[in-house]
Formats: sequence, C-alpha cells, structure tokens
Amino acid sequence: MKNFEERLERLESLGEKIRKTDIPLDEALKAFEEGIKLARTLEKDLEKVESRIEVLMNSTEASTEENPELSLFDEED
Repeated sequence: MKNFEERLERLESLGEKIRKTDIPLDEALKAFEEGIKLARTLEKDLEKVESRIEVLMNSTEASTEENPELSLFDEED
C-alpha cells in the first residue's frame, strides 16, 4: 500500500486530469471514482492520526495534572 503522501499526490494528479477539457467523459468518470476512493481513505487516515494526537495530548495533560509541580510554589512558608 502506498503511503499517505503518495496517495495525496495521486489524488492531486487525478484532480488535474479531471479539470482538463480534452479528457473523454469515460476517462474523467474513472478518475473521479478513483479520486473519491482515495479521498475517503485519506480522510480515514487523518481521523486515525487525529485520534492518536488527542490520546497523546490527553495523556500528557493527565500526567501533568497527576504531578503538579506548581503546587510547590503555592504553599505558604
């Protein structure tokens, strides 16, 4: 399977191909179908990455909350 960047480049090239005025309708339709499939898989990949980032950010926040260093400075002597 191609990586994200390669699939994104393919989607961009399909978009350019569809915009041409001299492309036969059948060929444009095939490119459009392939583009839709690629867009959906890219969207799923982005959702996975977003979920991973949220987990990482939440775990970082949780560990910060569990060990607050600032409480040392809040105490009165």
